[in-house]
Amino acid sequence: MDVLTLIGFCFAVLAIVVGSILKGAGLKALVSAAAFMIVIVGTFAAIFVQTPLPVFRHGMRMFIWVLRPPYLDTRTLISRFVEWSQLARRQGLLGLESAIGGEPDAFVRKGLQLVVDGAEPEQVRAIMEVELGAREHADQAGAKVFEGMGVYSPTLGIIGAVLGLMAVMQNLADPSKLGAGIAAAFTATVYGIGLANLLFLPTSAKLKAIVAHQSQVREMTIEGLVSIAMGENPRAIEAKLKGFLPD
Repeated sequence: MDVLTLIGFCFAVLAIVVGSILKGAGLKALVSAAAFMIVIVGTFAAIFVQTPLPVFRHGMRMFIWVLRPPYLDTRTLISRFVEWSQLARRQGLLGLESAIGGEPDAFVRKGLQLVVDGAEPEQVRAIMEVELGAREHADQAGAKVFEGMGVYSPTLGIIGAVLGLMAVMQNLADPSKLGAGIAAAFTATVYGIGLANLLFLPTSAKLKAIVAHQSQVREMTIEGLVSIAMGENPRAIEAKLKGFLPD
């Protein structure tokens, strides 16, 4: 669980709710069925038009990464590569076959299978880089679903405010309704801008950072696989892969 993200979401709700109370608007001002329809339903309508169904589904599945990012223990992975390189030097590349079945990561497992099958180092690199690119493209597209929602929701909030003001203009003859009507009109703006800046855009940025980290680990994986296929010294492999780690 990413505790910092959870705290951030709690603070976002707290900022809007407490801010509304301190400003004197109260909680009731934040509740509007019309604003919900215009902003929330409208935002999903826009993203449905923009995004193919498989991409939208993938983006929704990725949302859980914001709270539970995929666990990538790079130091342990480097240690495994060193062990595999030592095993390959003792028993040959076929000795790695026993490691394939116990490997939980499908990307690493596919690369090990290529090495065991005797693929040339450059062929291993080419095949794995194609898969890396495809996975990164799919994940980035999923993250952009939330970026798109963050772009559309503020505009729809403005539309909601304009529609609310149009309703107010129709009641100019009754001054008692003007104050409440104008307040209700701007509730849609709060929905649109608040959701964009406190949920949609931060979620997109977080997912993009996770995808970038995953791609870096997969690049490290490719280097490790190619190094084993080339028969490099285990110590040299370890030093090379540690270059991918942050200081």
